[in-house]
Amino acid sequence: MGEPGGYKCVECSQEAPELYRDYQRGVLRIAICIHGKLCIFCLLCEAYLRWLQLQDSSQNTDPDDLIRYAKEWDFYRMFGIASLEQMAFLVGIFTALWLARPESLKTKSDFIFLLKALLLSSYGKLLLIPAVIWEHDYTPLCLKLIKVFVLTSNSQAIRVTVNLSQKLTLLAILSGFILENGVVYFFQRMGWNV
Repeated sequence: MGEPGGYKCVECSQEAPELYRDYQRGVLRIAICIHGKLCIFCLLCEAYLRWLQLQDSSQNTDPDDLIRYAKEWDFYRMFGIASLEQMAFLVGIFTALWLARPESLKTKSDFIFLLKALLLSSYGKLLLIPAVIWEHDYTPLCLKLIKVFVLTSNSQAIRVTVNLSQKLTLLAILSGFILENGVVYFFQRMGWNV
């Protein structure tokens, strides 16, 4: 397997202790970089939920229907918008932390460690899946509760990784939330359904 730490993850370029683990008789387990996959999966869930909420998003079973392909592009657009909103949220957090306590993010490894913690603490977005599956009258309330849960998890991730006070943590989360909503407002002003 080579020397320890001699490998790099293909997804995040960080050092990896192993590429795979060989159990017995050819049973292999490939090492997975979970924070990148979790982030993409959460963005896909959010894009799918937004795509379903678009007006006239009923499914048409005719494979030659041009409207079906246009709706597929709507999904890609929703994924792009969700990605930009997530990026704006993270930029808001990192900017607030850098302005409030620049020594907390003085090295690249501090930055990457906090980024991984924020991505992993967004696991609550996976609750969007049951919200989509069990469509009911309380879906808007469920979505707001999921958002509160994710923001709470993000604040705990900041407090643990950067060792900040609750006041500075809330300031960072609020900065990210405001910048994210600014992006949403921008897209709505452009006339895009978000």
